[in-house]
Amino acid sequence: MDTFRNVPFEEELEALINKHSLENESNTPDYILAQYLIGCLAAFTQATQQRENWYGRDPRPSNPEFKEIKEFLS
Repeated sequence: MDTFRNVPFEEELEALINKHSLENESNTPDYILAQYLIGCLAAFTQATQQRENWYGRDPRPSNPEFKEIKEFLS
């Protein structure tokens, strides 16, 4: 998960969760929800790369903007 850890992004996500009171339903602190969602992004990326390997395709993202997105999240 550390490869997807970007403190400013995580802080913004925490603030967004708080702004919309999304933590109230589960009574879970904002930072825990933000870390969980970042972990979900990392797991999804890994799963899609494994899927591409399974199909015998290049697991690197075909979207040229993905590199910027991954750098933003890391």
